[in-house]
Amino acid sequence: MKLTPEQRIQLHEFNNLTKTLSFNMYDVCYTRTKEEREAYIAYIDDQYNSDRLTKILSTVSEIIGAHILNIANQDYVPQGASVTMLISEGPVVEVPTESFDESPGPLPDSVVMQLDKSHITVHTYPEYDPNESISTFRADIDVSTCGEISPLKALNYLIHSFEPDIMTIDYRVRGFTRDINGHKLFIDHDISSIQNYIPDEVIEQYQMIDVNVYPEHIFHTKCKLKQFDLNNYLFGYTKDELTPKEQKDITAMLVTEMDEIFYGKNIASGSLEDT
Repeated sequence: MKLTPEQRIQLHEFNNLTKTLSFNMYDVCYTRTKEEREAYIAYIDDQYNSDRLTKILSTVSEIIGAHILNIANQDYVPQGASVTMLISEGPVVEVPTESFDESPGPLPDSVVMQLDKSHITVHTYPEYDPNESISTFRADIDVSTCGEISPLKALNYLIHSFEPDIMTIDYRVRGFTRDINGHKLFIDHDISSIQNYIPDEVIEQYQMIDVNVYPEHIFHTKCKLKQFDLNNYLFGYTKDELTPKEQKDITAMLVTEMDEIFYGKNIASGSLEDT
């Protein structure tokens, strides 16, 4: 519910709270040969190159209501990409240099004045198992905002942009701001779980675990797909071309890989209960 002007807490100067959303996702693929692995890595590098990632982050900026100040992006060799975007809650204000009576040295024609400090970053990490049976794609996205804009508004868009097999999501509110009486405010919105900001239809698709530290305003949610179609994990062919045993073995391999990433431990036997 949006507060009326009368209901809003009046702050002393700027809202100094920093809200940071860290979105970590994994895509898993079965690659039975070196050629399949190389083709998968090339596909990921093409689909999630720096230009595509810049478009995704630009949309994130629009969703949360931020203004883009600067963009730096890079495609790496042999694989992976990064984008860093400086953003602000308010628009860029250019102050003419003649507004300054005294100056320690030469100034440009105008000076960009910004009170809030925010950024969005993404780094990608395509990789593969040395036995060439499994390849994975990981993307780490951080949306850090200062002021009233909230990175949580972009969470649903990020999930649909990557359609991940596994997600690790962290959200933290840091610092404090003051009301007009000097009283410190350590959080300015209600939240009990990151799941509050994930649509029900997405929650139904994933197994989720929460680890939250409420007094410190730290929220952590891990997500793993409950079910999947094997066809979506084969590169260049369908499961109809495999024997029933091959389908079963590959499915078990993929499930183990997802479990290991989700639980953060190696599962030698292929079954979590056996560890």
